[in-house]
Amino acid sequence: MPVDIEKHLINVQKPGRYCGGELNSCQPPAPGGEFMANTKARPRDMPVRYAFCFPDTYEIGMSYLGLQIIYSLLNSLPGVCCERAFAPWGDMREVLINHHLPLFALESRDPLADFDFLGFTLQYELSYTNVLDMLSLAGIPLYSRERNGSHPIIMGGGPCACNAEPLADFFDLFVLGEAEEVLPELMALYKAHPNREEFLECSSFLRGVYVPKFYDVLYNPDGTVKKIVNQQGAPIPVKKRVVRNFNSVTTPEKPLVPLIEVVHDRISQEIFRGCARSCRFCQAGYICRPVREKTPETVLSQIKNAVSLTGHEEVSLASLSTSDYSGLCELLPPLFDYAKQARVRLSLPSLRIDNFPAQLMELGNSFKKNGLTFAPEAGTQRLRNAINKNLTEDDILSACRRAFSGGYCAVKLYFMMGLPTETDEDILGIAALAKRIVDEFYRLPDKPKGKGVSVSVSVACFVPKPHTPFQWRGQDTPGRLREKQQLLINAVTSRKITLHWHNASTSFLEAVFARGDRRLSKVLEEAHRRGCIFDGWSEFFSFERWMATFEACGADPAFYASRVRAYDEVLPWSHLDYGVTPVHLIREDRQAENSTTTTDCRSGCAGCGIAAEFGPCEPQEG
Repeated sequence: MPVDIEKHLINVQKPGRYCGGELNSCQPPAPGGEFMANTKARPRDMPVRYAFCFPDTYEIGMSYLGLQIIYSLLNSLPGVCCERAFAPWGDMREVLINHHLPLFALESRDPLADFDFLGFTLQYELSYTNVLDMLSLAGIPLYSRERNGSHPIIMGGGPCACNAEPLADFFDLFVLGEAEEVLPELMALYKAHPNREEFLECSSFLRGVYVPKFYDVLYNPDGTVKKIVNQQGAPIPVKKRVVRNFNSVTTPEKPLVPLIEVVHDRISQEIFRGCARSCRFCQAGYICRPVREKTPETVLSQIKNAVSLTGHEEVSLASLSTSDYSGLCELLPPLFDYAKQARVRLSLPSLRIDNFPAQLMELGNSFKKNGLTFAPEAGTQRLRNAINKNLTEDDILSACRRAFSGGYCAVKLYFMMGLPTETDEDILGIAALAKRIVDEFYRLPDKPKGKGVSVSVSVACFVPKPHTPFQWRGQDTPGRLREKQQLLINAVTSRKITLHWHNASTSFLEAVFARGDRRLSKVLEEAHRRGCIFDGWSEFFSFERWMATFEACGADPAFYASRVRAYDEVLPWSHLDYGVTPVHLIREDRQAENSTTTTDCRSGCAGCGIAAEFGPCEPQEG
């Protein structure tokens, strides 16, 4: 029975978040028809109902390319219907609670409890309490062990699944790696084995599927993991899933067009996956290997199709490092011609300072010229070498000179603080580098006339992430990070430089759950009980409430975030294999101590282990 929400929308700030009916959205099932609630006696020919659940607001979720891909993929499968659900903002949450209404899917407005699958994308550790809140609002038991055949299968995926352990007790299964091939297999398996326990046992043998109930974790007296034991013959380690032929990977045939303004209100066109740069702090660069590309012809065709079906006026080329796309110079001329003809703006995020194409200086009005964004990450050469950024100060200044000469007068720079081997000198180097960029602008004879320069410096707090060379490192304490932030604030004296920094407390919590184990489930449950939701939003986040929660549960957050771990320690995620060997990660971490760099994978294989199964990290067309 659809949830009657219409009369309540007048009481919420943005009713468009909850209306559904967007252009290109799927048709909801007929009320009371064959799309009936999940039951133990579910007919085998009954279509599978899947709700894609994004544990944050509509504006953020609708900006996520993965939602568009999975939504299009599942709705293209015979006998499968995919709908969407987002975490309700505080006002809608109160409406649901006060009027005893369950959380619902947008397309049909049916309660989430009526679906066969709830698929949560796990993009950010501070969204974990929203996952629990969505389950609670849907009337679904939080723990997997408390659910039965009348409840949906709760599954998760995304980058945070590479250490699924803090959420393992709440989820029935996780997809490790890329979902485009494994999701159809799971849907077919569910049709063949609708019994919950039978389905979970069978799915555990699919590559890329992790079913936590079949893995027991044993602990040492000091709290570290002693051993991870598999049950019922479940594979160990669990290997990630990779789409090998990326040129033919699913792309949204009819992209959804949001009803209200969203964070990225544009078409995102994925041009390749993976990264060969080997920055030692970057989780995405390690877990998304190997590099696979689409051909320029495929990219251009898909962009034209998406624009014609949506009416969007901006297209963004999506990847981890857009300027590393081997077909970029071939793609840009026809893409610029099309953009001019169709009156579409182009956006190229994730540009490398050392190789962004000179053609960008010749684009005219087809390219957004409000600024360029680069990521030096560290303020000194020694630290850039330690994190393997493979970027010199001359590269940075030369790129900024080209940008200024080409008509740009704004540059945004991303840095991190708290990086391994960092000193105060490295922090001061951030301010010094930003000042040199300002000076470069005023030295140029061909700088934009009548305009001043603007250098925006954004500084994140380093979080050690699983499956990276720095996974054994401890994070700076919040107090030490705040000291470094103040040091940087005092060092920035130019009015041309704008400084932004992350909340050290939220970064600390991010590190706790990034490197956590299953014992954190009781902390998450208690935090949810105490009202923790939307922890990534300053309006809701309470560090004091979280610290009180850890204390009440007898858990030490520093044990997870700040503790340096031994190379031979069994890590909570040691049984989840993303293809890069621990031997390689240890070697890279040791090289960081000496500020020794490793070359780009395409210049020579560094022996990370991924090539043994998937081949070298070089352009691989379908």
